[in-house]
Amino acid sequence: MFLEVKNVSKHFGGVKAVNNTSFHVQKGEILGIIGPNGAGKTTLFNLISGNYPVTSGEIYFKGENITNQKPYVLCKKGIGRTYQVVKPFGNISVLDNVIVGAFNKFNNKNEAKEFSLEILKKVDLYEERDRIGRSLTLAKKKRLEVAKALATQPKLLLLDEVMAGLNPTEVKEVLPTIESIRDSGVTIILIEHIMEVVMTICDRIIVINHGEKIAEGTPEEVANDKRVIEAYLGSETINA
Repeated sequence: MFLEVKNVSKHFGGVKAVNNTSFHVQKGEILGIIGPNGAGKTTLFNLISGNYPVTSGEIYFKGENITNQKPYVLCKKGIGRTYQVVKPFGNISVLDNVIVGAFNKFNNKNEAKEFSLEILKKVDLYEERDRIGRSLTLAKKKRLEVAKALATQPKLLLLDEVMAGLNPTEVKEVLPTIESIRDSGVTIILIEHIMEVVMTICDRIIVINHGEKIAEGTPEEVANDKRVIEAYLGSETINA
């Protein structure tokens, strides 16, 4: 297993944000995580990336127990992520935003710069390299968020709603970028609410509701799972 999440829970006081959840990811896979708002999806990302300590359970990356290791340690080991709320670094250029991430592996600024320029080409932001990061459109800020994560040279990339807020055309433009990242050798877990996206590019999907995994399988299997339909529409709708 490339990543294993074993019986992981995260409690905030009496609230069970993630409750005894287990799943795995194979190398080279795109795994989708879906579920209603507040289901615990982003909390799960925060546990994998070290932003939150787990209450119980274990997380393994490439066979190593990485439970509760610090985010900067996990980044060095090859786990990169994006965040729901895009926040470019200060009043610096798009290129410099990416260079910050590149210093995860590079010590030489010229090498970091050359690598970052290549990353910007991959995410179609090369022409924006000299613009101030905060001046970009939302769609381009989302691409910059991906570029910042890619600059750390991850082996596992956690994408948290990178298409939220985009129009249908912008969404379609992002899909090839995600697929090309996977084709370059990066394993991907993505949280997404746009079902067309999840059903199109994910190899497998897990469904979280009230902090627990309620379904897992191929896009087709998950789409036809009664528990998933109930989680989104409610049992009253299903039985009407």
